[in-house]
Amino acid sequence: MAKVILLKQLEEEINKKFKGESVEIFELMYSLEENPHKGKLLGNVGGVVIKELKYRSFRFYFITDGYKLKILDEDSLTDLLIRFVRMSDKKDQQETINEIRNILIKIGPEGFD
Repeated sequence: MAKVILLKQLEEEINKKFKGESVEIFELMYSLEENPHKGKLLGNVGGVVIKELKYRSFRFYFITDGYKLKILDEDSLTDLLIRFVRMSDKKDQQETINEIRNILIKIGPEGFD
């Protein structure tokens, strides 16, 4: 089973924007613990995979180890870490993806701590 982590800033942003609906969004995010292959692949930076989950017109972006996700089977994914890092609506989608890529290129996954 994979482990899902949400950045505190993102969690606060979701609670503020969606209020009561935030529970449904968090359930969608934590469903990746059971099915880590879920989500649309957006890119790969140095072995780190960028993926998105869609909820209505909003996108929630997460990063994970692409090698582990690709090679390991469901039973072996116990140490896979999935980190949600950003959210955007449809109009800011490309800008947000580029921002995530730039952080990964310049700093690496630690840039989201």
